[in-house]
Amino acid sequence: MTSSQIRQLYLDFFQEKGHKIVQSAPIVLKDDPTLLFSNSGMTQFKDIFLGYATPQNVRVADTQKCLRVSGKHNDLDDVGRDTYHHTMFEMLGNWSFGDYFKEEAIAWAWELLTQRYLLPKEDLFVTVFEGDSKENLEEDFEAKRLWQKWVPDTQILFGNKKDNFWEMGESGPCGPCSEIHIDLRTPEEKLQIPGKDLVNQDHPQVVEVWNLVFMEYLRKADGSLEKLPQKHVDTGMGFERLCMALQGKKSNYDTDVFTPLISEIEKLLNVSYTAEMKNEKDIAIRVLADHIRAVSFAIADGQLPSSNGAGYVIRRILRRAISFGFRFLEMKSATLYKLVSVLASQMGHVFPEIISQQKLIENVIQEEENSFLRTIEKGLERLSKIMDDCLASNKKVIPGEDVFILYDTFGFPSDLSRIIAEEKGLMIDEDSFETEMEKQKSNSRRSQVSQTEDWTIYQEAPQEFVGYDILEVESIILRQRKVTNAKGEKYQIVLKNNPFYCEGGGQIGDSGYLFNEQTGENIRVENSFRENALQILELSEMPENPTAVFTARVDKSRREDISRNHTATHLLHEILREELGTHVEQKGSYVGDDYLRFDFSHFSKITDEELKQIEINVLKKINQNIPLEDFRNISIDEAKKAGAMALFGEKYGDKVRMVVFGNSKELCGGTHVPNTLEIGNFIISSESSSAAGIRRIEAITGKKANQFIQQQMEELASIKSLLKSKAPLQSIHKLLEEKQELEKEILSLKQKENNHIADSLELEKKVFGDGNIVIKQMDISPNDAKKIIIQAKSQNPSSIYIILTLFQEKPGISIGVSADMESKYPANILVKEFSTYIQGGGGGNSGFASAGGKNPEGLQLAKLALQQKFLS
Repeated sequence: MTSSQIRQLYLDFFQEKGHKIVQSAPIVLKDDPTLLFSNSGMTQFKDIFLGYATPQNVRVADTQKCLRVSGKHNDLDDVGRDTYHHTMFEMLGNWSFGDYFKEEAIAWAWELLTQRYLLPKEDLFVTVFEGDSKENLEEDFEAKRLWQKWVPDTQILFGNKKDNFWEMGESGPCGPCSEIHIDLRTPEEKLQIPGKDLVNQDHPQVVEVWNLVFMEYLRKADGSLEKLPQKHVDTGMGFERLCMALQGKKSNYDTDVFTPLISEIEKLLNVSYTAEMKNEKDIAIRVLADHIRAVSFAIADGQLPSSNGAGYVIRRILRRAISFGFRFLEMKSATLYKLVSVLASQMGHVFPEIISQQKLIENVIQEEENSFLRTIEKGLERLSKIMDDCLASNKKVIPGEDVFILYDTFGFPSDLSRIIAEEKGLMIDEDSFETEMEKQKSNSRRSQVSQTEDWTIYQEAPQEFVGYDILEVESIILRQRKVTNAKGEKYQIVLKNNPFYCEGGGQIGDSGYLFNEQTGENIRVENSFRENALQILELSEMPENPTAVFTARVDKSRREDISRNHTATHLLHEILREELGTHVEQKGSYVGDDYLRFDFSHFSKITDEELKQIEINVLKKINQNIPLEDFRNISIDEAKKAGAMALFGEKYGDKVRMVVFGNSKELCGGTHVPNTLEIGNFIISSESSSAAGIRRIEAITGKKANQFIQQQMEELASIKSLLKSKAPLQSIHKLLEEKQELEKEILSLKQKENNHIADSLELEKKVFGDGNIVIKQMDISPNDAKKIIIQAKSQNPSSIYIILTLFQEKPGISIGVSADMESKYPANILVKEFSTYIQGGGGGNSGFASAGGKNPEGLQLAKLALQQKFLS
């Protein structure tokens, strides 16, 4: 059975059982402050489990793209070194939202595994929760009784809280779980040790394939548990492990999920994969095959590699793969990007975004590979110098601080430093390296420490956003909580009727006030953001009476500035597609009150002429006074038929909002002007590259644009006044021409002066054993010293010229040696010897070398030492 057939059988089975089959959510999360990535199948349903949203279907199944590389679930270091851990993996899941519970979940799991997939019943072991007296949690007798209908008691095991009580995080829905494990060992191995003794013992052939979670509790911020109003089922089955079991393999990497990628790696790098666990080349091949999946799907879902947040994690995964390839597979040029086509052909029918974004993924990965390989090359040079200094000082240990700087500042892998050091017979001071690492981690932890209290709920009621139509409304607080972090204490509230747009879709959140008319209390709303489906407002203080009726008032001026910029991004998107081609797609944006930023796919720099035309055409659209057509709560199919553009990496429900300005039609939840004329001005302030194949335009509109024009006009008036000219451009051209003529004249005079100095040096020659030498201290630049020396030594054989300079308070030594004396008195060796007096360093060749230093007082000592060497 192929992996595609295994996946489809799962979905078909649960469709038969009345489940709605839904698409995988993006692997990158946008509105969940607790997670960067989907790390389990249930992530997209958190709102339902938390009670923030009502399910459209009470039975759902899917295959979800997941990534586990940070936080509580971090498998990165295990990837490649065992048979079953991965960064990106698929989680097959079925859910019940207050519908069926343990009986159906257990019966269907057994039916699917043994009657549809035909796995041997005797090789399956199940675990149930043994209870926990500290939490007052009883043994899960119900689950055990239900399993006894299908499984012998010898194959039912009890598990502790760590293994058999599933929790979303430090707080949130949770409950006992029942794991299903399979024993994939040979009959001989099974006779030696029973499979039940190896369950949850990290045995590579006795592995968990399915976890059935029975959510019936809520973990509160204070650690206590309370019963949920409804019971839910959340199951997750590791797709890759299931394929290993059904295809009779000993490793996930031997299944057809990975073998096409491994075959391509073998071909591209001319290596052979032997499937050994401890062979470094095989580990590296597994790392490459795994990591290309994680990076490709993250980019396809909108997350580009970067230096912070989720982008940093993706860059770290990619660089880990490059490092393994470089160290163990002789991968010295960009290669990983060539695997994307294999991945697209494998998985594009299930996840079409990997096909639609294939070119972008390839370009981004190729550019990242080239960049990091350059980093490795430069790091090798720096490491070589560090090792040379150690060897020159007869030291065998490289300071850990130096290795940490290479890692932290320059991105050079520390394990690569270790390998190269060992080849030179050196060791790294691991203790000091770990000390530096711990300092970094400690600083990071301090900046992230946050304590969030439980919600205090005043009223259970649905929340409604009314801010498209009105910016001021009477409302009540439904719930509040206190959050304490490094910045101090903040209070977060949820309003019943909320006029504040909460950050999302690239648009920043509104600010404003909560006003209590009876008491006159006026509290600043500092920020507004989403946490899953909740619209949350952040305050620096809580009202005296949180159950009062308040007037919620959005900062109107700021909202209007934001809306101008948001509508401008839509018009810009339309014009970019008209001017550059329909390959242009939005890849990210920032919509603030001060400026807008728009990232889009395009594979070359936009010319100044193109940029000017884009700006003109956006202004034309603005001046056409195009009205906003706002289609709210229409079906996704209806919007797509109308031609609405959906953004990659976004998860859309069955009902969407379509924003239309003439021919511009986009799915969008943001705020906009009622007509384009209200945008006012539009000025592009910059165009640049944000990543391979991604261009970035920044622009200003409205008041900011008008202020910019006013500032430019004032500067122009000042320039006219300064030049005493009504035609400043013409005057500036004339000044530049005069400047060029003066520079030529100065250069000519300087050359004559240098010639004169070179000639005068002949009068200061002194004879030493092998020829003539000049040692002179002068207040000239090192560059002039070089010119003088080169001219002098070219005309005078058997000569050495040494000029010590003090220029702009910086000491320098320049040495030139005529060709017939280079072998005996190489200039670069002389400079290295005497630059120590000025605490400097430099380089050159045997004919000419120079050095700059930090100690001007050392010039006289250097001069005396030179005279002693050659003239005493």
